[in-house]
Amino acid sequence: MNYTLITSVALYLAATLGLGVWAGTRIKNTTDFAVAGRSLPLIMVITTTFATWFGAETVMGIPAKFVQGGLNALIEDPFGAGTCLILVGLFFATKLYKLNLLTIGDYYRERYGKGIEVFCSVAIILSYLGWVAAQITALGLVFSVLTGGAMSETAGMIVGTLAVLIYVVIGGFLAVAITDFIQMIVLVLGLSIIAFFASSLAGGADQVFAMATKADLWKVLPAPTFTDIAMFVGAGVTMMFGSIPQQDVYQRVMSAKDAPTARTGAVIGGAGYILFAFVPMFVVACAVVVMGENAIEIAKSDYQRLLPTFVMTKMPLVMQILFFGALLSAIKSTSSATLLAPATSFVENILKNLRPEMNDRQQLFAMRSTIVVFAALVLGYAIAMKGTSIYDLVSEAYQVTLVGAFVPLVMGLYWKRATTQGAILSLALGIGTWIVFFPQISTFGEHFPGQLAGLVAAFIGMVGGSLAPQVLKNRRESRTTPESVEV
Repeated sequence: MNYTLITSVALYLAATLGLGVWAGTRIKNTTDFAVAGRSLPLIMVITTTFATWFGAETVMGIPAKFVQGGLNALIEDPFGAGTCLILVGLFFATKLYKLNLLTIGDYYRERYGKGIEVFCSVAIILSYLGWVAAQITALGLVFSVLTGGAMSETAGMIVGTLAVLIYVVIGGFLAVAITDFIQMIVLVLGLSIIAFFASSLAGGADQVFAMATKADLWKVLPAPTFTDIAMFVGAGVTMMFGSIPQQDVYQRVMSAKDAPTARTGAVIGGAGYILFAFVPMFVVACAVVVMGENAIEIAKSDYQRLLPTFVMTKMPLVMQILFFGALLSAIKSTSSATLLAPATSFVENILKNLRPEMNDRQQLFAMRSTIVVFAALVLGYAIAMKGTSIYDLVSEAYQVTLVGAFVPLVMGLYWKRATTQGAILSLALGIGTWIVFFPQISTFGEHFPGQLAGLVAAFIGMVGGSLAPQVLKNRRESRTTPESVEV
């Protein structure tokens, strides 16, 4: 067991906790706690939106998927996830910022009423189970690797959850934004230095690129069959569209000091995520060159351990410290915001409907209490799902918001004729169709992705449900109006 490495990581965790406690002294109300008082400058909006996606799956899941299946296996993340932030900046940030709402659920209430607000908020909250569980699973893995197995993955999950939970409960989104800023600096510098060192171990970048070319890892497009193309598109839109109606994305964009900052920060953060995701992919490709068949075997059997194993067995102590600092920065930045987001949505869009008399102080206490409860639930879920890959936990998290919440959001913003009846039918058809494609119910999902079928059905439901009442009304009026007589 390397005590110097463990001590360095412990000091880093303690420093982030200290920042969270300091940020907590500046929290005065729910707006401060939920969206940092809508005061963040551009650089912090960029780092916090970048940190939205740069989590465990980016450092450990995406690189291993790359060496197994090439770029084709990564259409969902990082390409879909990064494009999501770019789309948010280009088409959603300005419109939503001007509404001055606390949560994305507030938009559904203002546009369609309380029923749609509650239903969409429940769908959004449930989608966070897999996402946060992926980060907790990664924390357990990190602490287990750090201690050479002396700490079990389950114990690591508990310790990691507490490390994140404390500063989020105390400091809210202000603590998240501040720690994101520091952690993204550590992440970018740490992984960049490791990439240069890994390249030298592999004999130079040209050797790495030659291996990738020989293994056909640059292939992006699927096989030219209907099913393969449909699965490719379905995977791409899952995070590209399904992540748009998410509270953590909304919080990070709405925390900006003004609408132009919100728009620009999201676009730069999304583009930066896609580009920098190639760095851990490059490091793992170096691992394949250096470790040979051993790396491929790890990628096949337990790919989440490939990058940590490469660093621990082939790199000196200073690189190990840099790596685990960068890795913990990635995981903590994502898990902190994704613990805060569902708690904010629950209090603002569900609890307040049950207890409308709550004052601001009571709401703030409720948000902090909900974070603790949600963290306990997710920890239990992560332990129960232990063995499920981090990448799969993340990719499956956003299908419910894709088929349920995305269409009412985009159509409500860009189609004036969208109605509450249309939103209800959109939700019913979207989620209903998606469920029909479950493997436990039918074999449809083997030939066509259920989330894509649900998305199409949701659009049909919105258009049909919004226009049908007006069409019926026009028909009734035409039947009761006397025909004009030509003179």
